Amino acid sequence: MRSLIKRTGKLNKSFKRAKRVSALYMIPSVAGVLLFFVLPFLVVIYYSVVNNPVKKEFVFLDNFKAVIANKAFRLAVLNTVKFSVVSVPLVVLLSLMIAVILTADLPGKSRIRSALLSPMMVPIASVILIWQVLFHYNGVVNEFLSRFDVGKIDWFNSDYAQVIIIILFVWKNLGYNMVLFMAALAAVPAELIEVACLEGANKWKIFLHIKVRYMSSSILFVTILSIINSFKVFREIYLLTGDYPYDSLYMLQHYMNNMFRSLDYQRLSAAAILMSLVMIVLIGVLFIIENVFGRDIEG
Repeated sequence: MRSLIKRTGKLNKSFKRAKRVSALYMIPSVAGVLLFFVLPFLVVIYYSVVNNPVKKEFVFLDNFKAVIANKAFRLAVLNTVKFSVVSVPLVVLLSLMIAVILTADLPGKSRIRSALLSPMMVPIASVILIWQVLFHYNGVVNEFLSRFDVGKIDWFNSDYAQVIIIILFVWKNLGYNMVLFMAALAAVPAELIEVACLEGANKWKIFLHIKVRYMSSSILFVTILSIINSFKVFREIYLLTGDYPYDSLYMLQHYMNNMFRSLDYQRLSAAAILMSLVMIVLIGVLFIIENVFGRDIEG
């Protein structure tokens, strides 16, 4: 009995020692998160509720009201929503479709995969150069259309501007999403598909009721990743068109970048908080949908 008590005491001591050592190892990570994430977020909240960094007078929601009433902000929100609503489902569905096709016995599928993954290896400066060569007023596309008696179009200053950026976004992100979906398809239990075939299920039912159900978490991840990337398309638009592009290309990041340039930290902070709240709600809804859709699979 005494030996058992001693052994238990030693185990407790070693467990406590391991906890202390683990806590010591976690200190740098926790400090980094507090310093580079939590503290800046608190500073953003502080700036959003004061009139300016000098007077520091508390104005509560005045900055948020000013941002919402601003025409440039509303235009940026509208364009960002339009872009995300079109580009995100498009890139998710196309990458899923291509992943399904490439998991089948298809001649030359390794070359197709390599071609779709190549945009990931191309520097953004080269991508912008290619798009400028293609869609410049005197570019390749206009030269091609002129052979069919179609007048020249200033693509980046026309109603087609956002379509061009959507094509760029899909081309840039298609390969990576495809790889994620191919990995998810490979993880679907083969025995379930065999049983479904024996029961007389066709390929569409197998895909919809088995493969998609087991891929729900991957579809959620790819969708969230695509939404985040759609908010980061400002980089490409900025390199193509500058600070003040055509109206349909004026995104939320343009508004924030211009507020930063004018040192209007209050409106910048308020806009950042509004955007983060929308993202949190949107991602929360996606998690709820995935949890309901894939509950029986996890069970």
